[in-house]
Amino acid sequence: MRTARKTTAFFIVISTAWCAVAARGDEGMWLFSDPPGKMLAQRHGFELSREWLDNLQRASVRFNLGGSGSFVSGDGLVMTNHHVGFDSIQKLSTSQRDYITTGFYAKTPDEELPCHDLELNVLASIEDVTERVEAAVPPGSEPEEAHKARLAAMNTIEKESLDTTGLRSDVVALYHGGLYHLYRFKKYTDVRLVFAPEQDIAFFGGDPDNFTFPRYDLDVCFFRVWEDGKPAKIEHFLKWSKTGAREEEVVFISGHPGRTNRLNTVAHLEFLRDRALPERLDELRRGEVLVSAYGERLAENARRAKRDLYGFANARKAQLGALAGLQDPAILACKRADEATLRSAVLADRALATSCGAAWDKIAAALAAWDGIYQPHRLLEDPTVFNCALFPHARTLVRLAEESAKPNAERLREYRESNLASLEQSLFSEAPIHKDLETIKLADWLARLVEKLGADDELVVQILAGKSPAVRAEELVRSTRLDDPAVRRELAEGGQKAIDASDDPMILLARLVDARARELRAEFERKVEEPMQQAYGEIAKARFALAGKDVYPDATFTLRLSVGVIRGYDEGGMRIPAWTTIGGAYDYAAARDNQPPFRLPESWIDRRDRLDPQTPMNFVSTNDIIGGNSGSPVVNRAGEVVGLVFDGNIQSLVWGFVFDEEVARAVSVDCRAIDAALRDVYDAAELAAELGRGRTD
Repeated sequence: MRTARKTTAFFIVISTAWCAVAARGDEGMWLFSDPPGKMLAQRHGFELSREWLDNLQRASVRFNLGGSGSFVSGDGLVMTNHHVGFDSIQKLSTSQRDYITTGFYAKTPDEELPCHDLELNVLASIEDVTERVEAAVPPGSEPEEAHKARLAAMNTIEKESLDTTGLRSDVVALYHGGLYHLYRFKKYTDVRLVFAPEQDIAFFGGDPDNFTFPRYDLDVCFFRVWEDGKPAKIEHFLKWSKTGAREEEVVFISGHPGRTNRLNTVAHLEFLRDRALPERLDELRRGEVLVSAYGERLAENARRAKRDLYGFANARKAQLGALAGLQDPAILACKRADEATLRSAVLADRALATSCGAAWDKIAAALAAWDGIYQPHRLLEDPTVFNCALFPHARTLVRLAEESAKPNAERLREYRESNLASLEQSLFSEAPIHKDLETIKLADWLARLVEKLGADDELVVQILAGKSPAVRAEELVRSTRLDDPAVRRELAEGGQKAIDASDDPMILLARLVDARARELRAEFERKVEEPMQQAYGEIAKARFALAGKDVYPDATFTLRLSVGVIRGYDEGGMRIPAWTTIGGAYDYAAARDNQPPFRLPESWIDRRDRLDPQTPMNFVSTNDIIGGNSGSPVVNRAGEVVGLVFDGNIQSLVWGFVFDEEVARAVSVDCRAIDAALRDVYDAAELAAELGRGRTD
């Protein structure tokens, strides 16, 4: 990893006063329902039409496992990153057919491979339901009552929308609770793999080059959505640029950024810096070592561990960059100054002081409560900590039986009617579960329970049943039958009676843990989530009152529009050009003796003479992105694809908290490299010809 150049300007030049996330330069992850039309007209002379925006919205795709994509033909062809599709490609692979290593290309629709549990969502409409959600919470309610009322309203709104439209319906909190929008999605669940290159070129440079630039990656793959047993016919898709983009050209990114924290209070940022991020990094480092050691034992182990190893390494590097930003005193100093300015303005207004003045103190109190339950809540309730498939499947089955018996309005959010189909698709997935890998993952979770909660903790003692974490994990995984999707389906269909009668050890473990986990969840909701949501809602209303609504909300894995220009930057006294080339990839590999992870695939070596070395490979732009934007299309003024986002440089890793475009950049694959690779390396001229083409019916 190249060391980020720390310039004073980079850390100090952030927006001032209470408009800490109002657009500065081309900053902004803008809602499609509230696009930056005025800014675009003033800065770039571009008049944003509703027709242009609607087509981009309906051509944009969200992947349920995280990541973005876009329709690039009228026959349901979807483009995204190889690393976004990695999970699906890995699940389709076997020891005899390792598509991660060899790549894959279906020359005809009949050869396309159905993915196990992939769901794609396309945003159909957005509706502001703030008044209805807020009206459901009685004034002066205690946090527990308020939380239940709010979630009941959200569950009800979603169920009504699903029943009326048939579309997936999600109520999303924006501005951390300042607004509530209902997002309706067209959902596709018959999704098939069409093309994926070898990982050696999709992730060329590996971990050393991750989050750096220059880069030379063909991080792309293609899927197709099917309906009624045939490729879907799509009205809104993106045309393909024949010429690519130019230096300083304005470009747009449409994608689903996962989460930013730019509106957080200073106390909240300090909690992330001192508590949450260090804990998460410890988990990631531990997991990375664990699966790396597993993968080194056998070639088949290495194949099975690829997805996990990439996930741990990528997240570890991203979180390190984010933590480094929060550990820089200059960034926190600016955040404190911004917050002080906003609080002074609030206190100077009698009405705002009454309604919003205590919001920051409420958040600080909620953070103190969170700190008090952080470890048990994270270890017993947070689904990301289990790091395996079998126990989460067991928990889902146990809770599905209990929650399904309740009225929809009273259910936990994961089990609401509008989400059940998606939950069941994942629960009943036929993707392979490797018990040897599951054993070491489960053992690690059990060991962390001992370390963090203590060996004498009553629940820990019950969970281990007198055995070591390794022995207990082996016993549980060996004896469970939940690796069989038919068994999971039978238990789900049998409801509470089947769960109560089950002697499956993983089900018994989930039942044992569930009471305490639910207690911790309820305590978190009552003492942390609801008070913070109310307080952030108050701060959002103060911002609106003082500065208007020309402020974009933090990212929420909902569709956003980002504006930027293609531009290089200066680093360490050197000019970093905006583009790399295909010829540069060969030179870069040769300078590193063609050794992994800088080894080009044989397909690229064998067909080098077919390629124009001057063809643009990757480029950087000033577009505002974050994790979740991977796979987003980069389009020009005409709405044509000129690139595909796959990364940010190391300086962009603080964008979760502050934005700056001096040296931080989004990194994309150039459309010309994709076209050249398909035609001249992979003999996929038919696929290349389909890009940007309308329906064939």
